[in-house]
Parts: sequence; structure tokens; C-alpha cells
Amino acid sequence: MKTITIDPITRLEGHGKITIFLNDEGNVENAYLQVPELRGFERFCEGRKAEDLPIITTRICGVCPVAHHFASTKALDAAFHVEPPPAAKKLRELMYSGYYIYDHILHFYFLGGPDFVVGPDAPPAERNILGVIQKVGVDIAKEVIKHRAYGQKMTAILGGKATHPTCGLPGGISKGLTEEERQDMEQMARASVDFAKFSLKLFDDVVLKNKTYVDLIVSSPYTLKTYYMGTVDQNNRVNFYDGKVRVVDQQNREFVKFAPSDYLDVIEERVEPWTYTKLTYLKTVGWKGLVDGATSGVYRVGPLGRLNASEGMATPLAQQEYERMYETLGGKPVHSTLAFHWARLIELLYAAERAVELSTDEEITSTDLRNAVGPPGEGVGIVEAARGTLIHHYQLDDDALVKRVNLIVATTNNASAICMSIRDAAKGLIHGGVVNQGLLNRVEMAFRAYDPCWACATHLAIGQMPLEVRIYDHNKNLLKTMRR
Repeated sequence: MKTITIDPITRLEGHGKITIFLNDEGNVENAYLQVPELRGFERFCEGRKAEDLPIITTRICGVCPVAHHFASTKALDAAFHVEPPPAAKKLRELMYSGYYIYDHILHFYFLGGPDFVVGPDAPPAERNILGVIQKVGVDIAKEVIKHRAYGQKMTAILGGKATHPTCGLPGGISKGLTEEERQDMEQMARASVDFAKFSLKLFDDVVLKNKTYVDLIVSSPYTLKTYYMGTVDQNNRVNFYDGKVRVVDQQNREFVKFAPSDYLDVIEERVEPWTYTKLTYLKTVGWKGLVDGATSGVYRVGPLGRLNASEGMATPLAQQEYERMYETLGGKPVHSTLAFHWARLIELLYAAERAVELSTDEEITSTDLRNAVGPPGEGVGIVEAARGTLIHHYQLDDDALVKRVNLIVATTNNASAICMSIRDAAKGLIHGGVVNQGLLNRVEMAFRAYDPCWACATHLAIGQMPLEVRIYDHNKNLLKTMRR
């Protein structure tokens, strides 16, 4: 049996490899995604002071630290039995909107977009942000960089710095907005609305007006009929920061809607020997392996998961684009994996619109920023990371030290579906032993649509981590190899 290995896989956060097995006829027998890294954050958070966790857990990832920061902060709100003042919650969500702006711009233009803007068959050396710049021009590239920087500046104004923020406190937030800062926030948010509209127009021109791309999006190798999960407000509209978590089935029927504290009644985790990523599934449906359909508990999160799980967007321009996507792709839910890219741009527009709403809210410059905490206990915090539903669950002792931590990260929620998407893309695209760079890149496009972050997703391993240590002398001669 012939094997093809893509190692490393590219344009994602973290590390991984894909191994494709071909049978004697040159067709794909199976394909596997392996994630070799391990971070271990759950374990070494134990014993720490509870108030340190929002600072420690941001170090899980340099791309989505704001998501971990506020999932952690919300878990401490619950553990200390405290509700933040309204202004503090609005400031948290405003900062969170800035995070979404820079994160979704990063993925579309730097990671996922090159497959469409430059083309999936372009040489690997061109299929990147430099190829995108060559295709769209330097002036547009400057706008990409400027608006991504706007999102980071919005997080830095409130968070202390653009990456690894420090502002979240149990019961509130450490810093408010001055009027001058509020005006800066509003200006950047309004500019980001225009840029999001431009990005959707670019997607329309480059992708939706290209029949080959549309056929690729709706093709069977990129289709999975799973459940979908996302956080919604009281009207079942998408919300990134707060609300209940809603799950719909393959026919768009509500399956369950639950509060953060009830997540263990809905989600189950399992460990497989071939990956350091835990796999999750809907507990009441059960684990049937890497298969889709109503009898499999596999679900998807992230931009497409959120839009499918909701009944709309909470801002007007994003709602128009939401309706257009479902009209174009045949109604709800959309099962096409590559539609994650379109959903992501709709969310970019929503984040920018929401940032305008919050930055012009009359309460946003209030100085009432924190309420007193209660006795320590147990708490769950859920936010929608750019990649999907993110759960932090802490148990504290009487001295407010951390006894136990459980993290279910967005990419963990998507891990089973990502494995299935890679397998199905390989089986659907590779035939008769004909393999080239374009086909292999199309296999990678199956995981790239999810914008996975394997660094975030690998936190706890059962047993020992394989380890190899090589000792060299000063002349670089190998003296000894030790393995575990």
C-alpha cells in the first residue's frame, strides 16, 4: 500500500501532518490527521491562584488569547458568584469585537483566502499572503494590514496590550474608556464595517462569480451532515460573548439549548491513541466513530456552526448577508465545509457593526467597572472563540486555589469533523494514483476552512508523552539517544 504524507500541513496555528493511504488501484483507502504537539495547560493550572488564570490561559495561544482571557474571566465570575456591572460587560464585548476583527481578517487574507484569491493550483511559493498582494495590489494589501491593526489596537486600548490581555477580573474589568479612547474605538469600528463590506464584495467577485469555485464549495468531498453548535442571545441571534449554547440537527431543528453550567450534560469527551487532541460528541446521541448523520454525535462549531445554530444575526448588514448566503446555498443548514469562509466574513461584518453599537453606547464610558466577589466555588465560562465554542471549567478550594481545570477548545469540538473532512476530501479527489500539488492542497483546504488551532486544542494526555532526547558533543557528534 502506497502512502503520501503532507508534513507539515500549512497555513494554520499549530502543527500536524496528514498521511494518505492508497490501495493497489491508486484510490484512497483512508487518510489520517495526526497532531503531535502537547501543551498541558489543564494540568499546570492546578494549584494556582484563581485570579491568575485569565493571565496564564491567554498563553495557550497568541492568535486567540482574548477568547481564553474572557472564557477564564467568565468562569471566575461564576466561581465567585458575581455578576459584573453592565458597563463592564459591554466593555468586555467591545474588546471582544476587536479581537474578532483582527482574527477573521487574519484567516481570510493570510491563511484561507490564498486558496481562492491566488488559486488552489498555484505553486506553493505563491499560495500565501504575498501571492494575494500580487493578485489584489499593494493598495488593498495596505488596507488589510491597517484594519487588522485596528482590531488589535481596539483590544490593546482595553486589554493593556494587543496580545495576552490583562484586563479581565472576577466581577468586572480593570480599565474603562476615556472619551478620547471611545472616539478612537468608534472611528476604527466604522472603518472596519466598510472594510468588511469590501471583503464580502471581494469574496463575491473572486469566489461566488466563479462557477468552478461554487461547484467546489457544494461538492460531496467537502460536505458533512453533522449537528451544529453556537452561542445565541435570547432571540436566537448569534452572540460571541454571552448567551446560551444552541445545537441544531441536520434538518435545522433545535436539538438542545443549554446554559454554560450544564455543558457536561450535553458534551462528552474521549481520547484516541493516535492524537493528543480530545474528541467531543453529543452525549445523548453517542459516539459512533468518524461518521456523520443523525445517529452520530459529531457536531461542528465556528463561523458556519454558529450561523447554522442561530436564527440570524443581531445587526442589520450582517443579517442581509446571512440571508443571502442561505438563499445562494440552498437553505439552512448549509453542510458545505468550504462555506466556513463565507460565514467568517459575515461574522467580520457583524463584529464591526457590534463594535460601532458598543462604542456609541452612552454607558460605555462609565466608571462602574467591578462588583465585589463572593466565596470561591465552581464556575464555567463559555465564549465563542473565532474558531468556535470555547469552554473553561474551574473548581476552586476554600482558599481560592485551583483544584481542577477542564478546557474544551473550539478546535477540540471540531477535531472529529476535521478528520472526517480530510478523509472525505482525499477520497473524493485522488483517483488512480494521480497526485499533484494542486490535489494535495485541496485536501489541506478541508482542514483550513475550520481555521484550526492545534496549539489550543492539545491540553491533556492520558499516560506518558513520547520523548526522544539526543545528546551531542561540541563538534555536533551524536553521543547518546534516550527514548521514553
